[in-house]
Amino acid sequence: MAVVIDLYSRRVVGWATHSRQYTDLALQALLMAVWCRKPTDRVLIHSDQGTQFTSLEWASFLKHHNLEHSMSRRGNCHDNAVAESFFNLLKRERIRRRAYKTREDARRDVFDYIEMFYNPKRKHARNGMLSPVEFERQQKMKQEGV
Repeated sequence: MAVVIDLYSRRVVGWATHSRQYTDLALQALLMAVWCRKPTDRVLIHSDQGTQFTSLEWASFLKHHNLEHSMSRRGNCHDNAVAESFFNLLKRERIRRRAYKTREDARRDVFDYIEMFYNPKRKHARNGMLSPVEFERQQKMKQEGV
């Protein structure tokens, strides 16, 4: 699984699943994030040093979508703490409790976790105990002066 998380709100804005971690998996998650957010300004995309993030396809996609790549130094897990935290929550709150008959069943359950629970309902201390969706809604209202 690959995820793209908005560090400001902790919202999962892109995700994809596959049986292997190829560049295409990361690109599918990033494409979902670009489609979801439709950024107009340059956006910083942080990743670890996996081969999927060092490929020519990855670099081309980033350039084409006005994204700037940031990468951890080898062995520096703290830079990926938000993603690691998300995967820990996904495993603890959902996956470890289930046995899936097919990969499609697993993908549907991950969809349900992210889109029906994690983003709209799961409270985060970083967000003042608001869900990512609610945190973004309140931030937008503040910007609009409502």
